[in-house]
Amino acid sequence: MEVISIFDIFKIGVGPSSSHTLGPWRAAQNFSSSLGNLNFDKIEIRLYGSLSKTGKGHAAGKAVQLGLLDYDPETIPTDKIHDILEELKSKRKITIQNNTFSFDAEKHIVFTNKKKPGHPNTIKFKVYLKRKLIKETTYYSVGGGFVTQKGKKQKNNIKKIPFPIQNGSELKNHIEKSSLSISEIIWANETALRPKKEVKEKIELLFSTMKNTILNGVTIGGVLPGGLNVVRRSKVLFESLSKTPVKTWEDLEIAIYSKTWDFNEINQWVSCFAMAVNEENAAMGRIVTAPTNGAAGVIPSVLLYYYFFCKHQFENDIERFFLVAGEIASLFKKGATLSAAMGGCQAEIGVSSAMAAGALTNVMGGTYEQVLMASEIAMEHHLGLTCDPIGGLVQIPCIERNTMGAIKAITASNLALSFDPANSKVDLDTVIKTMWDTAKSMDSRYKETAEGGLAFNISVTLPEC
Repeated sequence: MEVISIFDIFKIGVGPSSSHTLGPWRAAQNFSSSLGNLNFDKIEIRLYGSLSKTGKGHAAGKAVQLGLLDYDPETIPTDKIHDILEELKSKRKITIQNNTFSFDAEKHIVFTNKKKPGHPNTIKFKVYLKRKLIKETTYYSVGGGFVTQKGKKQKNNIKKIPFPIQNGSELKNHIEKSSLSISEIIWANETALRPKKEVKEKIELLFSTMKNTILNGVTIGGVLPGGLNVVRRSKVLFESLSKTPVKTWEDLEIAIYSKTWDFNEINQWVSCFAMAVNEENAAMGRIVTAPTNGAAGVIPSVLLYYYFFCKHQFENDIERFFLVAGEIASLFKKGATLSAAMGGCQAEIGVSSAMAAGALTNVMGGTYEQVLMASEIAMEHHLGLTCDPIGGLVQIPCIERNTMGAIKAITASNLALSFDPANSKVDLDTVIKTMWDTAKSMDSRYKETAEGGLAFNISVTLPEC
């Protein structure tokens, strides 16, 4: 059975897209490292399918270059990305594994319209020596930053976990047989994969990164890059809610805790948090994939809704939130997809909303049945959601869509906490299957191809990336 850690779901990286930026970046890193001591004097990269059709807007070409240069998306100084790429462009040379040769991104990174079998997000790397092809590798960016290599059998995690989980029914059976809570089950699995201290530290780092992303988002104004001239709004929304100057996270906490907020204001705070994350994502800032970059604002905004506006019921509530949210995402990955190119935006915003709804229900004291019910409700009302970003940029409708996913998650949690799950007619496994059925039936024009929906009906002319 496939073993997916919550840290496979939550990845620290760079925007704007997990499948179109982070995936190609990781593929380029992997290919570069596979070259070893091989001698070559030319490299060519070809992107197919959705990667080709919307890759420029998603900065796929930039990501490939950074990956080939062996920069890591978790640690690269995001404020240096522009300078790094400009230097490479001006030199017109690249060094990969001690081989230095001519390189022109516009010439050697090809966005092709030719159909490529295997996956909608396909990327192929070729290296040559004296015009002779000496190595070729194809990768598939399968969503959420996950990458697979064509022809290479994926290694299963050799470590055994105490509670193997393929679907919601198996999770439920483990809980009932062990008498452990849902978060205790997931904790047991995670600590079988790595030391307890490391699990705690990694969760703390995820939360810290999310807080930094939001802090940047609410303090930076201006226009987002890419050519759509989308004005950043989270800073404006923050300043309409609070007049307290903010430079640090502690300042932000003081600003929020300084008064009691009504329902409408809390709703605005949730939207502010979600937009802050996805504006940073659109600007190639550092974010946490949750479960994708385009949907990265839902989890932190719902988590901060709980953090600031709900009563903390458990000492380790932040930890519980990440554990449950990550496990729910893994169920969707195993039973359906996390890729908008495969399943539309229901696979991104829909999954993130289901993750947040279940996690929120757990920290609010809900039973495991209510947790699964909340996740089901959230996804049920995202079924069929298309992916049609204008200009291939993760901006319109993506940024606002994160606010919708967050509010739906909170509503789904409230409904689940208010009713008896025994009376529910739809379970989580059924809605995951339905989502996958819907994904397979969805017209390809609405799967991140810019051939339908808003992307087709809104005419824009963007500068070359």
